[in-house]
Amino acid sequence: MEENISQITVTSKSRFRIFLENVSYIGTAVVLAMLVQQFVIRPFVVNGSSMSPTLETGNYLLIDEVTYRFSGPERGDVVVFKAPPEPDKYFIKRIIGLPGDTVSINGQIVTITNKDNPEGFTLSEPFITHKSSDNIVVKVPEDQYFVMGDNRSGSYDSRSWGTLPKEDLRGRALIRLLPIKEIDYLPGKVNYE
Repeated sequence: MEENISQITVTSKSRFRIFLENVSYIGTAVVLAMLVQQFVIRPFVVNGSSMSPTLETGNYLLIDEVTYRFSGPERGDVVVFKAPPEPDKYFIKRIIGLPGDTVSINGQIVTITNKDNPEGFTLSEPFITHKSSDNIVVKVPEDQYFVMGDNRSGSYDSRSWGTLPKEDLRGRALIRLLPIKEIDYLPGKVNYE
């Protein structure tokens, strides 16, 4: 009889210990997932046509939130940021102008002038299908960026609300996971230079 009681006690303790270990593992996994999402990679679903045809509504992306802590954004990066005109929303656009650049838009032609290119160079953008007829010149301040959507005729971007402060950048588009047939690493990334 004593052996049976002792076995029941050991079994109950073992089950309780296993339960606590499982709760501990699950808790640790949840905390790690929250930390990764908060500081490393964040999911983002595209909503709107401002990046069409590069990104469409419903595209599911993973945003890299680490790279810009160690290096600056590059011209051509597709980035997610807190929208200066609506700081409770996130926008996704392409970086066109870097700090110190002068961005000149004449119709469909975008020219960048800077200290390395005093004569300027024109961006080659064969992927732009929705064009606009803007005529503006903007000098990009230090620690700010000039961003535009690829749907130039339907994007609310730096042409409307000005340059983007660096501190509003959340990260760059790292991976497109959906739709499955369009899985891509650094979706939409172009090298202008």
